[in-house]
Amino acid sequence: MKQKYFKQNQIYFSLIALALASLACSIFIGGPDYPANPVVYSPSSVESFNKQLDEAMLSAAQTGTLSLQFTEEQLTSFVILKMQEQETPPFTEPQVLLRNNQIQMLGKIEQGMFKANISIILSAGVGENGLPKIEVISADFGPFPAPTGLNSIISSLTEEAFSGSFGPAATGMRLSSITIADGVMTLTGQIK
Repeated sequence: MKQKYFKQNQIYFSLIALALASLACSIFIGGPDYPANPVVYSPSSVESFNKQLDEAMLSAAQTGTLSLQFTEEQLTSFVILKMQEQETPPFTEPQVLLRNNQIQMLGKIEQGMFKANISIILSAGVGENGLPKIEVISADFGPFPAPTGLNSIISSLTEEAFSGSFGPAATGMRLSSITIADGVMTLTGQIK
């Protein structure tokens, strides 16, 4: 009888120890699902992204027409690289999916010991003066609240990205269309 009582206590003690150990780690509390086949980070994809951009700009300078395509792997790798440059990135493990004329950004956020998946779905089009117009369609931060001013944050990041060396101000480029389908984003436009 004593042995049975001792074994029962041993089981309870083991369960309590396991519960306390799990509290010491982060606890996943949900959010949107990640893709079954995640997009893989590749430094060579970032190189091809930059090379493709340079070649498209050279070609556009000669022909007056811009045509550029980016894949999910290139954009995911580019975002990962940019996140690594930040001291405190807004989220980790980014994934960029290009489907049904939408950009879906997935990631993981952590608050204290809680961890959750996030999803931000964006529409991409051409706005005034041939600038890209990116808008938040929906944002799912699992059980966490979405950051205030999310739409303005994404808009300002997009403007910054497209007003640099690639942007209309620097190159005289005007986008005419942005198409997103089957894992590829295609940008077309003209150079003045």
